[in-house]
Amino acid sequence: MRIIAIRILRDFWREPKHRDSEQPLKTWYALAKEASWKSPHDVKKQFASASIVGNQRVVFNIAGNKYRLIIHFHFNTKIAYVRFMGTHKQYDRIDAETI
Repeated sequence: MRIIAIRILRDFWREPKHRDSEQPLKTWYALAKEASWKSPHDVKKQFASASIVGNQRVVFNIAGNKYRLIIHFHFNTKIAYVRFMGTHKQYDRIDAETI
């Protein structure tokens, strides 16, 4: 998959209070970059704890479920857009299907 907006992930892990997210996000990125998912269910097979929320979006639990990552997939073009990276508290304030 081609990951768009990796900068969002870098900016997040560079924040002093989120430094513990760096390695889990780098691991997620490495796995996603090499993946050839064709549907949300393919993603779920590799990341069992991921949640399919609709509108081609999948929510990933990062750093032992401390953080949330929302990706909007375009499976036909093999592109994954980073739509959100944040804490559970921040995640609770957004609509994962429309962000």
